[in-house]
Amino acid sequence: MEKVILVRYAEIHLKGLNRPFFERLLVDRIKQALNPVHASVEREQGRIFVYGIPEENIPECTDRLCRVFGIHSISVACCVEKTWDAVRAAAISEVEPFANRVDAPTFKCFARRSDKRFSMTSEQICRELGHEILEAYPNLKVDVHHPELPVTVEIRQNNAFVYTGEVLGAGGMPVGSNGKAMLLISGGIDSPVAGYMIAKRGVMLDAVHFYSYPYTSERARDKVVELTKLVSRYAGRINLYLVPFTDIQMTIYDKCPSTETTVLMRRLMMKIAERIAKETGSLALITGESIGQVASQTIESLCVTDDAVSMPVFRPLIGFDKEEIIDKAQKIGTFETSILPYEDCCTVFVPKHPVTKPKVEKLRESEALVDFEPLIAKAVSETERMNIG
Repeated sequence: MEKVILVRYAEIHLKGLNRPFFERLLVDRIKQALNPVHASVEREQGRIFVYGIPEENIPECTDRLCRVFGIHSISVACCVEKTWDAVRAAAISEVEPFANRVDAPTFKCFARRSDKRFSMTSEQICRELGHEILEAYPNLKVDVHHPELPVTVEIRQNNAFVYTGEVLGAGGMPVGSNGKAMLLISGGIDSPVAGYMIAKRGVMLDAVHFYSYPYTSERARDKVVELTKLVSRYAGRINLYLVPFTDIQMTIYDKCPSTETTVLMRRLMMKIAERIAKETGSLALITGESIGQVASQTIESLCVTDDAVSMPVFRPLIGFDKEEIIDKAQKIGTFETSILPYEDCCTVFVPKHPVTKPKVEKLRESEALVDFEPLIAKAVSETERMNIG
């Protein structure tokens, strides 16, 4: 009996005539996730099947697939001939590890028969298979309402598949199905979560990080690279742009009103991020801001920040509180890296009394005190690109 991975998708089913495009894109993402395992990925009647994975690699491949956006759930199944004897033998084999436990679970049989030429109906399959399992393992019990162990048979066009249970995937849409956007990634908790949430909607990510050497260390930079790698486990390959920001930051600190330094830094970051985004094909910017979390995230401050760019700015965490963001960061595996105690450039020159209700006109005037264009051009020209994932 060959072990295969059965992949289900949900939202893609709603795409009508465009569905084949999304299915093909999801297949591509599955192949990328399973690289360098040489597996065969095939589409068939609303399912995707992964064949040819060595059995010892199945746990790792299952873990990788659970992070692929567009996948609703997966099951590791036995692929057998489409005969009753083969189905019965596979089901008894699949149930055996559970039947030998002291706390043996209750079970129920389920059947899906997409090939109506099969000699038994779905109801007959369930009834007969339940009988065979009880004959083989008398210590088991059936629970038709709340079974602990679902035993499922799918009779499809070419084969039958038998499996116990399923594992939920990441959901969402395949990355690349909804364009590309630029994530402003810091070393904090919020921005990796924001990138994850936008990528889940099928958006391909690039990322930009601003560092202020020597005020921020190499370890702070390494932390951001690691965070980008963690996000790329879900979002696929990410181009990370590392922008030197020291000259701009010192100029703001020396020549602009001290209460406005944080908002001015955000405006200049947005301008640089937009410039890189336009050069590299991104259609929007992404930040991890939420209303009221810090002084630069009041509604007034966000309006002033958005005034610096013409590109749309996505803020998927805008209505989240900090605990909700932390919960999401822990779930996707970025939290422990985010809380490493390395400063980022946004926390180095924080004023004691930052303005919380800035006015767009006033910030434009303050920004006009300096000709920032040469500094912006210099920062962009000195930007380093890293391919992550």
